[in-house]
Formats: sequence, structure tokens, C-alpha cells
Amino acid sequence: MTFDRVIAVRNAKTVYRNGEICIKVFNEGYKKSDVVNEALNHVRIEETGVEVPDFVEVKEIDDKWSIVTKYVKGKTLDSLMGENPDRVDRYIDRFTDIHKDIMEKRCEKLNKLVDKLDSKICDVNLDATLRFDLHARLAKMEKRDDICHGDFNPTNIIITEEDRAYIVDWSYVCKGNGIADIVNTYLTFIVKDQKELAEKYLVSIRTKMKISKEEIDEWIPIIAAAKSVDAHRDARERLLEIYEEYRKAPQK
Repeated sequence: MTFDRVIAVRNAKTVYRNGEICIKVFNEGYKKSDVVNEALNHVRIEETGVEVPDFVEVKEIDDKWSIVTKYVKGKTLDSLMGENPDRVDRYIDRFTDIHKDIMEKRCEKLNKLVDKLDSKICDVNLDATLRFDLHARLAKMEKRDDICHGDFNPTNIIITEEDRAYIVDWSYVCKGNGIADIVNTYLTFIVKDQKELAEKYLVSIRTKMKISKEEIDEWIPIIAAAKSVDAHRDARERLLEIYEEYRKAPQK
């Protein structure tokens, strides 16, 4: 398998460029159904009008399943923030505008976020009483059908030379309460020790979407616990510390 160059290496997958196409190759053993589901999610999001790389096909390459899209030339927002620290506030403002736009769209055929979170909570490394409490907290949350990316962070946004923003990696997308997705992004910054960016993001998105601190705080223990299930050891410990810190906060 020979391509022009490697674009990114992530858990269980490698992204290559080959001319005008981009090929995400999943490691051997990755379920075909999961690859097809991610491709389907990508196409469904594309149909909502969210800017994503054009889908081409799902194919098998050297006994590995892959998703092929058109190549988008540009830099990730994460790279731009690193190269231009004096423009971080401007980039965070753009970042939150994009997130708000995604959450305001609808895609009825997506899986439900609440089902995904309920399943994750079952696997959290906590005793049965605390898991029951998490299920109860989740059941009380407002039901909505916002598009929730599931891994919305600056590495998943490509900014072109024409200043167009493309959003990638739709493997975790669901429909549900967008505040949960906001908290997920906030905690992603936190576990990467990017507290300043986390707070800038949270202030910006709360202002734009008129979300109270209390609404954010109610979701933090749920998302922190669920997010800990697939996290590496250090991140898992940090997330469970955050869960413990917020679980005693007053509930509605």
C-alpha cells in the first residue's frame, strides 16, 4: 500500500493522502460494521449542510477497511492555534461558531446520545450505587435532537487557504442534548492540560448559546464518567476526579 504521505496517525487508524483523495485506513481487526457506520454518519452529516470532505467510498485495502473522501488542503485549527498564539481568541471564537452551527442542525437518523451514554455508564469503574445515580441523572436531563459530534476539538477542523472550515471524524456523532457535547469538548481540553483554552471555549460557547453555568455543571459528572471508559489511564483518573468533584452539585 503506497500513498503520497501520512496525514495523521490515531488510535486504530492511519490517514493517508493519495493525490486528490484522503484515505482513512483502519487497523486489522477493526469491525467492518463500525467502518460502514462511520461512513454512513459522514454521508448523513454531509446531507445536513455541515461542511465535510466529500465522501467517495468504503473499500478494502490490503485486508484493511478504509473510508475514502476528497482531500481538503489546509491546516487543522489546532496547528493554526499553535503557530499563531496571538490569535487564539479569534480562533476560539471561530471554533465556537462552528460548534454552534453544527448543534443547531438536525439529522433524524443518527443514533441517540442518551443510549450511548447509558451504555458507557454501565462500564464505568464505579460501584453499582454510583452507576445507578449516573443513570438517574441522565434520565432527568432535557431531551433534545441536536447534532453532537462526539469528538469536537481543534484537531478535527481543517481550515483551507480560502478560510473555509471542514469538520472531520464523525465516528462518534449522535443526536441529543448539545450541552453534553459542549461538556465533552471542555473536558477534552482539560485532560490535555489546556485549562486556559477550556475556559475560553466555555465562556464563548455559553455566551453564544445562552447556557447557564448550572446547566454545564449538571452534565459534567455524567460526561466525565462516560468519557473515562475509553480513556487512557492518566486521563481516566483525571476524569474520575472531575466526576467526584461535581457529583455532589445540586440537581434540579
